[in-house]
Amino acid sequence: MRADFVTREVFTGLRRNVTMTIAMVLTTAISLGLVGTGLLAVRTIDRTEQLYSDRVEVQVALTADVSAADTDCSQPVCQGLRTTLENSPLVDSVRFESQQQAYERYLELFEGQALADVVRPQSLPATLRVRLADQEAGAAAVTQAMTGQVGVRNIIDQRAVVAKLFDFLGGVRNVTFALALVQAVAALLLISNTVQVSAYTRRTEVGVMRLVGATRWYTQLPFLIEAVVTGLVGALIASAGLLAGKYLFIDQLLSGIVSNGVVPPIELADIIWVSPILVMVGAGIAAVTGYVTLRLYVRL
Repeated sequence: MRADFVTREVFTGLRRNVTMTIAMVLTTAISLGLVGTGLLAVRTIDRTEQLYSDRVEVQVALTADVSAADTDCSQPVCQGLRTTLENSPLVDSVRFESQQQAYERYLELFEGQALADVVRPQSLPATLRVRLADQEAGAAAVTQAMTGQVGVRNIIDQRAVVAKLFDFLGGVRNVTFALALVQAVAALLLISNTVQVSAYTRRTEVGVMRLVGATRWYTQLPFLIEAVVTGLVGALIASAGLLAGKYLFIDQLLSGIVSNGVVPPIELADIIWVSPILVMVGAGIAAVTGYVTLRLYVRL
């Protein structure tokens, strides 16, 4: 098989149907860009779960009188609550946070914002921060043991807050994949139509080649390569779009919550991890669609 003939035919087909080729490339790029965004969301969710696996706690907030009178959890009420928690086999550790320590942490979180000047140390309760050995059973056990106890103001299970964050990220992932599916259908139809139009415009020369003994693979390969090339170009554009989006939009959008350690940043390595997947998906889908179209709808 002559490589120069195949190469020439590929460039001829791409140039002859330039508007459809551009439309196919852009549609493929948008579809793969959405797939890449979804993959980044999945990767972010996994890393966020790892980030919070060792940080999620149950907070036992103490009443105002106990918080004000006990600065180091040495009084009977606070000490009794702490001992009860530490004796539980489902609890890994218990750390006391006084009102002043809570206030200092509050100032650190809201540094430079108007909220930093609103709260005073007396407004924040002292807290027993409970690190669990068993997240599921431990949280239920701590809540049951501390509910209604003297000196307990309320109990906060941080897993509920984290679950809302995971639900949000999961929603972004699902919406992105749904949009990617719609765009993928449009890309498949465009690839199929482009292959059919390209084959129709060159039906005469292909017919002559078949008459002189050329095999079906020999006559169909240029059209198949055209589809693969557009898929590859679309994947490269999608990867470049993700890279540009990271530096132009995502980093700025997530700068606040990333700096506070709420979610991990999307790094360059994540884009590098996603890009080869997009290239393989783009080329693979284009190749399969082109092959099926040639076999079912084109007689060369």
